[in-house]
Amino acid sequence: MIVITLSKVPMSLRGDLTKWCREVQTGVYVGNFSARIRDLLWERITKSIGNGEATLIYSTNNELGYTFRTTRKDKQVINFDGLPFIKHLKNSPGSVKHGFSKAAKLHRAKKIQESKLSKANSTSTRQSITELVAIDLETTGLKPTNSEIISISAVKRTNEQQVEKFNRYIKIKSEVPATIQKLTGLSNDFLNSEGESLEKVLEEFQVFIGNNVLVGYNLLFDQSFLNAAFIKANKQIISNRMIDLMPIIKKDQKFLDNYRLATVLKNYGIENEHPHKSISDAMATLDLALKLIKNDKLRI
Repeated sequence: MIVITLSKVPMSLRGDLTKWCREVQTGVYVGNFSARIRDLLWERITKSIGNGEATLIYSTNNELGYTFRTTRKDKQVINFDGLPFIKHLKNSPGSVKHGFSKAAKLHRAKKIQESKLSKANSTSTRQSITELVAIDLETTGLKPTNSEIISISAVKRTNEQQVEKFNRYIKIKSEVPATIQKLTGLSNDFLNSEGESLEKVLEEFQVFIGNNVLVGYNLLFDQSFLNAAFIKANKQIISNRMIDLMPIIKKDQKFLDNYRLATVLKNYGIENEHPHKSISDAMATLDLALKLIKNDKLRI
């Protein structure tokens, strides 16, 4: 039998381990496979662990019947007469020096924005807001670390009940995946023809949204890409109050089949003429926010 413990590791690594092991408790994995698979899995763990920690315990032919390995910087596995022991180190070699890399800035920005979203979703009363802005993005993938924004859209409702629209496409150097082209209709040829630079689009986007409240559906996704884009462009990330409609919907409608935007819009009787087109999704999201306000489920 093999036992692996993980702490503060990427979620992708946890997902890999579930292919081979059962997670019997958070961060504790149990499995039974060959020594070859064990060694390959440990190699995968040490390469993908980041700043986290891992310990491997497995059966072997010694007096104890088991041995172990660890990546902890403050511990060292030593062998004494064929038996494994843990040596506690006073000075940990290779201590992580925390700096201000783009990844660190992005992580800090994400934590700040998550805190703001939590406060926004739990607050029932706020000062009067002049305008409400719904936003939506189209991207080349799911993670801002290896994907890019290809369109930014926003729809603004003013005090006069008028609606203003913002829709921009962004030129990128990487290839738009075929699946994304099929889903959004956006190709590299179109972006090169109709798109603008990331820096220019972000500047115009900031002007359009001003200091107003931003709403979105699964807003953490859009927010993570925006934060990464502003950092990439050497600009300060936006500090607008943000409200994610998804947790509000989950609280209001507990028995939906799923919480994809299309399912939610259908449930609330809202039409989205062109799904996966950011401007159309933003307009539908604004309609959803207004309906939640009307039903007293959302207060701005």
